[in-house]
Amino acid sequence: MSLPPLHVPPDGGSPVFLVGDTYTTLLGAADTGGELSLAEAVVPAEAGPPPHTHHGESETFILLEGALHVTAGDEEFEVEPGGVVYVPKGVRHSFRNISPEQPARMYFLYLPGGMDGMFQEIGRPGVRGQVGPPLDPADVVAMGAVAEKYGYTLG
Repeated sequence: MSLPPLHVPPDGGSPVFLVGDTYTTLLGAADTGGELSLAEAVVPAEAGPPPHTHHGESETFILLEGALHVTAGDEEFEVEPGGVVYVPKGVRHSFRNISPEQPARMYFLYLPGGMDGMFQEIGRPGVRGQVGPPLDPADVVAMGAVAEKYGYTLG
């Protein structure tokens, strides 16, 4: 069965607030037959996720606004708008928005798709493009609780 083409307008997608960030699923695994997931992230200044490893998919970061410090395995990258970082599956990684006063905005591309389910399962309804509420420690607990289901480890 072939899938139809899909258009997501600038105000579209499924946004959630999670760990102080805003994640908007633009293309979910269900939309692409599992081929990929694409999400937009808005990350506050001086914020970012704890180190983690995806065991079933690669992740590509495409930075649109702000500046990031990305650690992937033994590599470290300073990323400016327009920069792209590819992290193969199985590589421990993290990133931090190093913009002193500006949120970072980026796309996450997951191959194959599926990580979008985690955002939707444990995030709270959000608004695309807006900075989310401050980090809630309950979000980190929730991420740990679904880690096995979505094939990642924290730390």
